[in-house]
Amino acid sequence: MEQPPSSSLQVETAQQPGPSPLRKMFAVSSIAAGIQFGWALQLSLLTPYVQTLGVPHAWASFIWLCGPISGLLVQPIVGYSSDRCRSRFGRRRPFIFVGAIAVAIAVFLIGYAADIGHAAGDDLTKKTRPRAVVVFVVGFWILDVANNMLQGPCRAFLGDLAAGDHRKTRTANAFFSFFMAIGNVLGYAAGSYDKLHRAFKFTQTEACDVFCANLKSCFFFSIVLLLVLCFVVLICVDDPQFTPRGDDNNGENDGVSGSCFGELWAAFKGLKRPMWLLMVVTAINWVAWFPYMLFDTDWMGREVYGGKVGEKAYDSGVHKGALGLMLNSVVLALMSLTVEPLGRFVGGVKWLWGIVNVILAVCMAMTVVITRAAEHERKNGVSAVGHPSVGVQVAALTFFSALGVPLAVRLLSASPLHWHLYTPPLQEQAKVYPWASSMLQLSCHR
Repeated sequence: MEQPPSSSLQVETAQQPGPSPLRKMFAVSSIAAGIQFGWALQLSLLTPYVQTLGVPHAWASFIWLCGPISGLLVQPIVGYSSDRCRSRFGRRRPFIFVGAIAVAIAVFLIGYAADIGHAAGDDLTKKTRPRAVVVFVVGFWILDVANNMLQGPCRAFLGDLAAGDHRKTRTANAFFSFFMAIGNVLGYAAGSYDKLHRAFKFTQTEACDVFCANLKSCFFFSIVLLLVLCFVVLICVDDPQFTPRGDDNNGENDGVSGSCFGELWAAFKGLKRPMWLLMVVTAINWVAWFPYMLFDTDWMGREVYGGKVGEKAYDSGVHKGALGLMLNSVVLALMSLTVEPLGRFVGGVKWLWGIVNVILAVCMAMTVVITRAAEHERKNGVSAVGHPSVGVQVAALTFFSALGVPLAVRLLSASPLHWHLYTPPLQEQAKVYPWASSMLQLSCHR
């Protein structure tokens, strides 16, 4: 059988004498818990929080444009630079160090946006606090860039440590998925607990109310967890200095092949029809996923609990939504362990991909039913604002939980450690999928 052509996007493994011990892969994978802890807080609390600063509900989604934009630009640039980094500290560790520091700075800006804005002259009697919004947006964008700077090198580091051993690669992927789930569960659990600020009484200030103080307290945990995990990896896991081969040196100044985006463009031109169809389906997927990620807890506060921003009913709904996201993460963790055998059981990864998209469509349709049921109960006096019936709450939490199934497949299909799920002719082309996914997220943004 003719072998697929080699791609300029192929990542060369660092000069490892052989696969590293599992304890080193375990340590590197643990960084995913720190990343996902902050990401969970970002998804569950930041859309409601920015509205308390005066950003209109309709405009809140534009702040999230940093996600696809940073994925579109930062992922390929960081990946390209990391693969060619010749630092004496290694190829991956410098990016992990810088990314961790950037996350800490971003989280500080987000948590203290209200306080900094007030100190800079924001009037607390007015609905909109423009200076706080500016600080928040700057921190938010730095956070997304830093997350992209961390995740790519971490995954690539695991590939380096596996040194081409397929069994170790699968184990590393399982470790990474496990810690992602742990981080999600911890982050959403922290977001669902509305009394965390009592342990850090200094977080509640004149400019920062209870909701803001809870957010600030959660982010303190996020910073400490991520910095500790990154410190352990930077100290305990070796990252050999990269010395490129002779043919790599010759190719670095070779026009298109020497350019990060040139390589991507060359790879795109050679994509086959199945890969284009996969990316079209991904685009349609993001039409559903993007609003869900932006407004899931906001939907709980507004539609299911019937509250308004700043009211107790709204805050209760947001915290209940964070609980739903925690259940989503538990399902995601369990599902990630069964994706491969389940794919074989249903006849291949393409059948599994199709099935989970049907599940996604059904779940999204459930939001209309749940919203109408909650509105009907409030209108007819069956339930009060902030107190939906048990049936509505169970239906909403079931919705969050069920979405863990398609989310697990979506995350794993975009993972560089999971390219072996593709059929051999598509394995090389699948390496442009994460970057293409970011581009399609941007094109589908509304």
